[in-house]
Amino acid sequence: MVQEKLDKKVIALKLVAGALALWGLLSLIGLLIKNVLVHGSIGSWDRHVEIWFVAHRSTSLNTLTSYAHNFGGTWYVIGIVIVILPIFRWRLGRWHESGVILIVMVGEVSIFLAVTFTVHRQRPNVVRLDTSPPTLSFPSGHTAAAVALYGGVAVLLFSIYGLNWKTSLSAIILFILPIIVGLSRLYRGMHYPTDVLAGALGGGLWLSLVISTVYPKKVRSEYRKIRLEQLR
Repeated sequence: MVQEKLDKKVIALKLVAGALALWGLLSLIGLLIKNVLVHGSIGSWDRHVEIWFVAHRSTSLNTLTSYAHNFGGTWYVIGIVIVILPIFRWRLGRWHESGVILIVMVGEVSIFLAVTFTVHRQRPNVVRLDTSPPTLSFPSGHTAAAVALYGGVAVLLFSIYGLNWKTSLSAIILFILPIIVGLSRLYRGMHYPTDVLAGALGGGLWLSLVISTVYPKKVRSEYRKIRLEQLR
């Protein structure tokens, strides 16, 4: 079995070390933005972007973003994960891909919470369209979750089914979702642009680490051979 070839202890150490490093990196960025860069051009840009979004609000956009931002929300993400894990298991006859998604999401949430309570940044000083603790601005958890989840599913689809029009179309949709989530969070006054960018960075880096560690090329290649043999 491919799983037996992977040293679980080494994998665990790499993931823990990577999570700690990512927590440190994002926390450093967040503290710099909060305490130093907020007084310069970056802080000015953050505030002006939020003011611009507030000035362009409308009833229809308020309604649209109230649904759109949920694609990165806690309960939506949990629901999607609960649905796709057994689907991967059923379609592939193994739990490895499901485990990859589970590790991605558990790690993403853990890192997000650790960074959030380290940085403790106040949300934008504008009328916010959602209720949430005021000091959970950096990074954007919705954006991080969307990048990690939908990016992870896209990577697995390419790995399992290869490059074709179906996987390409699916990937385009999956890659667009985090952008929609991030813009919706900005529009609704819940985050500064730097919060959203940091969320995307954190979600993307953690996803890359998990894929390279738990689902490396040699494993993907071997599973693809197994998949092709099953289809014959």
